[in-house]
Amino acid sequence: METTNQLKALMDSNFLGYASYVIKERAIPSIEDGLKPVQRRILHTLSEVDDGKFHKVANIVGHTMRYHPHGDASIEDALVHVAQKNYFIDQQGNFGNVITGDPSSAARYIECRLSPLARETLFNSEITEYVDSYDGRNREPVVLPCKLPSLLMAGGEGIAVGLSTKILPHNFVELIEAQIQILKGQGFEIFPDFPHGGMIDVSEYQRGKGRIKVRAKVDVTDAKTLTIREVPYGTTTESIIASIETAISKGKLKITSINDFTTERVEIELKIGHGALAQDILPRLFLYTDCETPITSNVVVIKESNPIETDVHQILIHNTNRLVYILEEELKVKLEKLTTKLHERILIKIFIENRLYSVIEKAENYDQLEELLGAAIQPYLSELVREVTDSDLEKLLSIPIKRISKFDMDKTLGEVKEINEDIVETKTNLNDITNFSIKYLKEILKKYGKNYPRKTEIQAFESVDVTKVAVQDMKVGYDKKTNYLGLEVKVAEPLLCSSFDKLLLFLKNGEYKIINIPDKLFLDEKLLDVDRQSILKTNTVIYLDTNTNIHYMKRFVINKFILDKSYRFIPEGTKLVYFTQKENPVVQIDYAFQKRAKVNVEYLHLGRLGIKSVSSIGNQVATKPILRINNASKEIIEMFDTEPEETMRLRPPAFDDQGAGLFDLPLPDDKED
Repeated sequence: METTNQLKALMDSNFLGYASYVIKERAIPSIEDGLKPVQRRILHTLSEVDDGKFHKVANIVGHTMRYHPHGDASIEDALVHVAQKNYFIDQQGNFGNVITGDPSSAARYIECRLSPLARETLFNSEITEYVDSYDGRNREPVVLPCKLPSLLMAGGEGIAVGLSTKILPHNFVELIEAQIQILKGQGFEIFPDFPHGGMIDVSEYQRGKGRIKVRAKVDVTDAKTLTIREVPYGTTTESIIASIETAISKGKLKITSINDFTTERVEIELKIGHGALAQDILPRLFLYTDCETPITSNVVVIKESNPIETDVHQILIHNTNRLVYILEEELKVKLEKLTTKLHERILIKIFIENRLYSVIEKAENYDQLEELLGAAIQPYLSELVREVTDSDLEKLLSIPIKRISKFDMDKTLGEVKEINEDIVETKTNLNDITNFSIKYLKEILKKYGKNYPRKTEIQAFESVDVTKVAVQDMKVGYDKKTNYLGLEVKVAEPLLCSSFDKLLLFLKNGEYKIINIPDKLFLDEKLLDVDRQSILKTNTVIYLDTNTNIHYMKRFVINKFILDKSYRFIPEGTKLVYFTQKENPVVQIDYAFQKRAKVNVEYLHLGRLGIKSVSSIGNQVATKPILRINNASKEIIEMFDTEPEETMRLRPPAFDDQGAGLFDLPLPDDKED
């Protein structure tokens, strides 16, 4: 028992450590620079070897292995993936195609280097925190000082232990413009943009926490031809064609040929079969193939060494705040460098202009020389930026005689003036860091924005009505004698359904349920009616409360349900008297004979009864005992047409028409044609 507990504790400890490692070090990107560790190590390696020339990908993979404790295949895949985003890595050779699904060439045949955008926005060793690599031989950055919202630019996916992330890519220009709006204190909105192009419906995007629908761009070239010009994000031309072929094989689409003419641009030509038109096939293309797909976004990132769930707006706000911080730190470093440079220039000027080097002749040793020089500088301290250090004295003493003899006072004064101007400008920018950040973003936008136009068109999609465009190729039969229902039940007039349909069953015992289309199902109760659930018909019933002998009537629509659950459309313990799905049913009510009763017959227009919920009791039909309920004749129905719409009840006309006949329960096939 003790060994078991020890083993359990060991497993728990190791599993938590493994889960934490996978989440933080492999699968989930950081909110700070938008990168996973392997991506960060690749870019850091490219920065180390960057000389403006292309490098073999295989060499970069080898260098990156100094920092990444996993195999070369994972590094190569990550490098190609980052390069395909076209932001931070310039490519030479075949890096694959995200639109066609073609893979990249082997690492030894393709080359890469940092892009100008990466050089300008990703690196600054002076403000970067470094830690030891996994083997302690090298130093690698904790995060890169990235000035761009790179995570939202490129998007990211990852599956870890117990959680996953899926962040969709957004448009570079729109992100930078949104950052400017954030800095100005204005509202903003951002939506995904994909390298595939296509169309996107963002009505349910919810700042990255909802879902989107993406569609291919399809042209109706002529009456018999459809041409796919752009494919949805997450698909390829190959997967699109495969989904179309599957739909054709199942009889969902009448397409006789598929021709793929894709080169640099997508062009998939679909020829429509006999008896169909391209315009009619288009909705079915979206319904049955990957030409329309939903994508659910799930925004999880690493922040302060912990995974958090957030949204794209919060990420962009965080990235904007981090941009301000990075620019401020860079300005502080710049100011410190300028101050040091100014101090050195003024110190050299004083040293040479006032011939302080002459103290060399009086010194007996080096220590005395520094002491004498320090004393000689004392009268000029007010001209300096800061105190004179031993390091400053050493630099002065190391100035060669040749430089002293050729010292140019005017040039030095000009340099001092320029440095002072730079210091004033830097301090001004530090004091107004927000406007400086806005200016920086506008310069980035001006320099690189033209390279990243929006490719995905935003529009609200018209919902494809499945009941109208779905192919009804499934024949559902009901055998009244055997009480079997399903696809394997053969009858003269089957119910035609599509694969999207469900069946709505009304039973004679007053129950109803919605089920999937069965192959062959035996029903315990006789069917009153069976139809496709997607067709929302108005149902009209009259039932008798056997305890009070009172008849009730109601109209209702079935639009909410749990699959395979039985419901009642009339109360328990009552008897169904009348059921129809006609739009405007009219019945004749014959009342039981009573002395002194002036009205023994009445006509009731049930179509003018208000629609209520299926669980409601309904309205009382009459206060007098009812002998029977008949279908009204055609003449009676026409008579109601001349009456106001609010008229529900009429007494018999002058002619004596007793209706179409008495019934207690309708026949199962008593439906509106």
